[in-house]
Amino acid sequence: MAEASAPGGPDAILARLTALHPKRIDLSLDRVHRLLAALGNPERRLPPVVHVAGTNGKGSTIAYMRAMYEAAGYRVHAYTSPHLVRFNERMVLAGEIISNDTLALYLERILTVSKETHATVFEAETAVAFLAFSEHSADVLLLETGLGGRLDATNVVPQPLCSVITPIGIDHAEFLGDTLAKIASEKAGIIKPNVPCISANQPAEVAAVLSDRAHACNVPFSLGGIDWTFSLKDHAFLLRDGQSEIAFPLPHLPGGHQIANAALATMVVRHCAEQLPIDDAAIARGIDQAKWSARLQKLSYGPLVEQWAGDVYLDGGHNAHAAAAIAGWMAQQSTPVVMICAMMQRKDARAYFSELAPHLSALCCIPMPGDSGGYDAETLASAASALGVADVMQADTMHEAIQQLERYRPATVLVAVSLHLAGEVLKTHG
Repeated sequence: MAEASAPGGPDAILARLTALHPKRIDLSLDRVHRLLAALGNPERRLPPVVHVAGTNGKGSTIAYMRAMYEAAGYRVHAYTSPHLVRFNERMVLAGEIISNDTLALYLERILTVSKETHATVFEAETAVAFLAFSEHSADVLLLETGLGGRLDATNVVPQPLCSVITPIGIDHAEFLGDTLAKIASEKAGIIKPNVPCISANQPAEVAAVLSDRAHACNVPFSLGGIDWTFSLKDHAFLLRDGQSEIAFPLPHLPGGHQIANAALATMVVRHCAEQLPIDDAAIARGIDQAKWSARLQKLSYGPLVEQWAGDVYLDGGHNAHAAAAIAGWMAQQSTPVVMICAMMQRKDARAYFSELAPHLSALCCIPMPGDSGGYDAETLASAASALGVADVMQADTMHEAIQQLERYRPATVLVAVSLHLAGEVLKTHG
């Protein structure tokens, strides 16, 4: 479809969509079905879809799969959320982030229909993505759920190529339930009849829920740690699926959890190879080339890097499972790690700090900027102190936090903030 100008940029049109249904999260499939029907059901005209749900690792797993397929010469659509710096990041059209003009045109097409269906802004955004994907040629669509799975707006594709479940933990309990089994039941909602499912290694109660759902749908279910495994050997990981054992290079994305994400992505693309042929060399190139921002990302420039004059990392994961991954990374560092932290109140600060406390040399808590629903620095600091973090401080800004942590130089600094605030950091860092 040719580029053309549209009235109002994407941000202005998104603001109009948001005003139609200010409640961003309102889990239901009725509105999105009506919206898509009014648009001619673009979700039925998509390239083969790999549908991904889970608590942690969804974006990274998609990043690996995208890099693998692109290394094999395929054109890849991808839909992920949230974005970091620009909304456009959520939609990749045949390997390229959607342009402002193209995005604005599709948003305008959605706007009138959204008024009639009372769709939430995420449902409208998802419809925009499906419409764009259906009108641009590609070989595969990598589709990430927004929240949960069963009632997520992405869960309308009738016949995906494969369903993928990344590690499941406690998060968004107010929407998905307050136990692992309840959350797993929501995530398992993407498992459909005649669509094989591949899962990461899961806690026993999660695995039971996923297995039961797959059995009810009468579909093949491959569970990490049982049906497929991986292990480290020298500078590679060995992937075993019951039929073969193959070595792949370790990813450049830091943290042991990224090896698990790369292994899951490898399992998926190998499983889908009948429809999308790919060789192990392309998979290896994809593992090597994959990029994903704000997940233990080392910042290479910017004010914080210049002020610290040492290693500064950025991470936007704030649940217990993400903290466990960060703790594993901290344990492997050759220098002490100090942290600057700002967190939304909907996150469980105690669960987060309980994983990190043994590994932190110092912590400086800062408030979320503006009226954003974040913890104040004092509350966050109290939670960390109660869990035994050694040296807990407070500051008003990141730059003041760097100043307070100076006596720990040459320690490594980890800036652990919400994904929204991580996006603000990335506007001036990289």
